Amino acid sequence: MVNDPVGDMLTRIRNAQMRRKSKVTTPGSRLRSRVLDVLQSEGYIRGYTTSDLGNGRTEFDIELKYFEGEPVIRTIERVSKPGRRVYVAVTAMPRVANGLGITILSTPKGVMADHSAREQNVGGEVLCTVF
Repeated sequence: MVNDPVGDMLTRIRNAQMRRKSKVTTPGSRLRSRVLDVLQSEGYIRGYTTSDLGNGRTEFDIELKYFEGEPVIRTIERVSKPGRRVYVAVTAMPRVANGLGITILSTPKGVMADHSAREQNVGGEVLCTVF
């Protein structure tokens, strides 16, 4: 049993990129799916597919992205953890690498990148930062 599903997925991505893998699998959930949607729309991963394992369980096959042999994701870190949740207002939203990276937030309007949250003027829980 995993206490932090999003942290587990981020660690799997980080480990697979260190080993130069082209794909990585992770158990499926709606929150993980939304985080992967943001990573795909921002260009950090090629995409992902869902496979059904039966008994209502699903699994995601994530296609990692590389540029000139180096991973596109340089750092991916979990910010809000089960033991310490981190919430920010829209005015206090952090900028990653002076705007070159993104912060993924869980807001009342859904999971989105920091620039989308600023446009919609909503804050929320900081899930992770990507650069």
